[in-house]
Amino acid sequence: MGRLRELVASFVVPGPSGVAIRTRLKQLTPADEKVLALVGAHLGSLASRDLKVRCAQGLEHSADTWAARKRALTAVSTSRWAGSLTKATHDQWALARRGQLAHIQCLEAGIRTIAHRLSLPVGTKGSKNTPGGYRSTREWHAKSRRLRVLEDRLERARADWEAGVVRVVRGGKRLARTRHHLSAAQLTETDWRRQWEAERCFLQADGESGKRYGNETIRISPDGEVSIKLPAPLAGLANAPHGRYILTANVRFAHRGQEWADRVAANRAVAYRIHLDVARGRWYVTASWQIPASRTVPLQAALAHGVIGVDMNADHLAAWRLDTHGNPTGSPRRFAFDLIGTADHRDAQVRHALTRLLHWARTCGVKAIAVEDLDFAAEKTREKHGRKRRFRQLISGMPTGKLRARLTSMADQTGIAIIAVDPAYTSRWGAQHWQKPLTTKNRKTTRHDAASIAIGRRAQGHPIRRRTTPPPHDQSDRAGHRTVQARPGTPRREGTRPRIPGPRTRSVQPDTERKRETRTSRTVRNVRSAQAWVQDSLLLTD
Repeated sequence: MGRLRELVASFVVPGPSGVAIRTRLKQLTPADEKVLALVGAHLGSLASRDLKVRCAQGLEHSADTWAARKRALTAVSTSRWAGSLTKATHDQWALARRGQLAHIQCLEAGIRTIAHRLSLPVGTKGSKNTPGGYRSTREWHAKSRRLRVLEDRLERARADWEAGVVRVVRGGKRLARTRHHLSAAQLTETDWRRQWEAERCFLQADGESGKRYGNETIRISPDGEVSIKLPAPLAGLANAPHGRYILTANVRFAHRGQEWADRVAANRAVAYRIHLDVARGRWYVTASWQIPASRTVPLQAALAHGVIGVDMNADHLAAWRLDTHGNPTGSPRRFAFDLIGTADHRDAQVRHALTRLLHWARTCGVKAIAVEDLDFAAEKTREKHGRKRRFRQLISGMPTGKLRARLTSMADQTGIAIIAVDPAYTSRWGAQHWQKPLTTKNRKTTRHDAASIAIGRRAQGHPIRRRTTPPPHDQSDRAGHRTVQARPGTPRREGTRPRIPGPRTRSVQPDTERKRETRTSRTVRNVRSAQAWVQDSLLLTD
């Protein structure tokens, strides 16, 4: 067995730092939709122009160049629209840089793996932690060619990184490529054009504290009235003073509506984004604001009432409740979801599963949920898993980062802490120590159920393995008492049960240390029956 890697200590995941809520703009007139489309298209063209300038500047970007871009945009919009445009452009460029760095690291990992396997003789078997050589000469030759391709890609990516060159497509690279495959996407050119224009539309404005209702550009009053500050070229479309356009739709936020209304009434900053859902033909508005980071609960305080260990899988969440000593109580729970379909459908499935999980946790009175700190960024490459295409697709489809982020956000309002644990060996050790003992004729414990116990025990600081099993049944002991857990600091908790001298019942029994005389064979038992037992007479005296 290879050397086990060092485990990372468990920690309480910090709460969210922002809030985003969304609602539909209902009862819009054709004039309202036309104004929204014109404003979004105009600002979208300015955003594309500004992004081109920002990408051309590369690493030469500075506060002076930012101010120059903002002045150029102010002349064809407003100062606040220009601020929102330049900030969105900078965020998009920074996101592209982070993605570029991640791509370089992925290429480096693939090159290291292929170079190592090419250095081994063909057919060399690998170990658990180190891959072996390739299976055949044909595969070795194909991988040697792929190594040169990856090295060329890495050289170009490093050159772009050092020069500060990024490649960004407003509207999305996937949608841009769909234009050349309309029949495969089952779209007409008109349908694709509507999606493309909707994705490149820009209707978002940052908030300002101290201004009326927290935003001067897109303003929503506490009673739901929506008004937009029109750019200078479109000021003729205004239907209200000061170049503003008031929509006929009234907005009402169902989720966290009271919290939003309190911020708006106090003139605190609220950012808004208006976008069109082409598939449904509906306009939506999203409100977002920052919140102070909640104080992280100490780990021991979060575990005071036990913990629920959760093992995430491709189609369900396996959960089991553990008491403060690490003993699984009750029955395991399973929260299924379906990750097949559109992104909105997958996101809804994850939210529904997490909602059921949190409701169960509140019913149990548990204040902590333990999850694995998973990151499959370096685990789903073809160089690492080779022909295991199904496995790579499986782990690529698991929303590990989104699930933990959404669970943390949803649990913040319920007072439940989320504990992230190291995922190393949880499935293997959980199945080894817990799957078989917890399987009965009425309940089949799965490998995932056992892994949830391992995750919960690691969060509590307990070892994953169970305590030693007691000896077989006899008159004084019963199998099962030794598997009950105890705290790590309990003295001799893993030792054998000490013998208690003296009688254990009301009737006085012989000393257990005394041995019986050797019993004779059955063939002569009737002959020497009188000498079958020898009793010490001293034990019968007072």
